[in-house]
Amino acid sequence: MTIDWNHFTPWASLAGGLMIGLAAALFVLLSGRLLGISGILGGLLAPRAGDARWRLAFLAGLLVAPTVWALFAPPAVPRVHAGGAVLLVAGLLVGWGTRYGSGCTSGHGVCGLSRLSPRSLAATLAFMAAGFATVYVVRHLLA
Repeated sequence: MTIDWNHFTPWASLAGGLMIGLAAALFVLLSGRLLGISGILGGLLAPRAGDARWRLAFLAGLLVAPTVWALFAPPAVPRVHAGGAVLLVAGLLVGWGTRYGSGCTSGHGVCGLSRLSPRSLAATLAFMAAGFATVYVVRHLLA
């Protein structure tokens, strides 16, 4: 295994991780809620009174932020090495896993682990192991 030094971005990755951690901490301190995308989006499917506005604002921020960033920096060129069918199946499996695991990677991996939740530790270990196994099978056994 080799590192692609031309696309290795430790400082940008560190800054992004710090911003996600800070956002999660501020969100729980200011609202008392966990910053999990699946929970925020899922709450829109059966909203409680007065609950939809902040959820819509959060999701709008997820869409607007990359647009604003593109005004100041060249957009990243995505490199996807899979066909549409594979991406569709992968998306459905992620959605199913999120529902089955009662949360997404951001909810369990960032917020749950920071709260020392045993359920989030189990979920994070499970999705990391599944990811490692998938990459191994696809790149080494099926290649």
